[in-house]
Amino acid sequence: MSVTIKDIAKAAGVSITTVSRALNGYSDVSEETRRKIFRIAEDMGYSPNIAARSLIVKRTKTLGLLISGITRTSVKDSIAFEILCGMNDRAGELNYDLVLFNTDTQKQKMKSYKALCLERGVDGVIIMGIRMDDPYLEEVVHSAIPCVLIDIPLTGKDVSSVNSDSVNGAWMAVDHLIRNGHRHIGLINGHAQAFVSQKRLEGYRKALADHGLPYRDDCVEDGGFTESGGGKAAVRLLSRHPDMTALFCASDLMAIGAIQAIRNMGKSVPEDVSVVGYDNISMSEYLSPPLTTIKQDHYRMGYQAAQMLIDMLEGRKVNPQVTLPAELIVRGSVRAIG
Repeated sequence: MSVTIKDIAKAAGVSITTVSRALNGYSDVSEETRRKIFRIAEDMGYSPNIAARSLIVKRTKTLGLLISGITRTSVKDSIAFEILCGMNDRAGELNYDLVLFNTDTQKQKMKSYKALCLERGVDGVIIMGIRMDDPYLEEVVHSAIPCVLIDIPLTGKDVSSVNSDSVNGAWMAVDHLIRNGHRHIGLINGHAQAFVSQKRLEGYRKALADHGLPYRDDCVEDGGFTESGGGKAAVRLLSRHPDMTALFCASDLMAIGAIQAIRNMGKSVPEDVSVVGYDNISMSEYLSPPLTTIKQDHYRMGYQAAQMLIDMLEGRKVNPQVTLPAELIVRGSVRAIG
């Protein structure tokens, strides 16, 4: 039979109430008594009944990670995994569990955001990878379930966000190309309903303007954040503009697709076309040539998101929006031209 707090109370010579309050961290139990109770509980192999305790305190100490449309193809960029590692580490350090659940448009028609969260028994949710037009977003902002969004800067009474500085990241990428002599630079973006795509387009346009270069709609194509999409977008841009000397890709996966497409067109990187990516995924430094890219600290994003959500759950003041810096990583995929 499993050990109960009644057994611990008997062994410690204290009341059941004292044991319960000590194990749940109440401050009205002396440090000496608390240490004694914890020692006896450990010696007896006590394991708390989380489900029963959650009924009493109305909390499960469980965080949910909601990702929209996760597939096998997303494994290649490792971004979600790095963010997940950061979340899991911070949640574990603060004695919270983390559960992953996936959603898509079809599931959203069958089950509301609130119903999904209640079904999984989570105290709060971290959400990543959903589009700006996702039907869950309206629910999230008005829900009483605490939530932290990643790279979607919406706020509400119980909603905060952790964002990467995509405007400055894109600006650094294009500025680097311009400083290396490039004047005809194409952009392979993600898609219009991704907040980071909107911000990276803004950074691209700002860098051009800061250097006195014109922005042209026909120099921008969407690649859907996929390798194949990046390749197709590169073909469209370079076929339309044979004199284009550089491409800025809003993700490393699209940059990988673009590099392969450039080679299939009989051109070389960086001799004929220079390429800059975004994300600094692990594959980027092993490409030939190694990819110049913009680094985001995905682990830190996840770690920060978990900290913010736990602060919200425990009643501490939380900054509604946190923006983390980006960094230019210079490798071999950009050539200086005269």
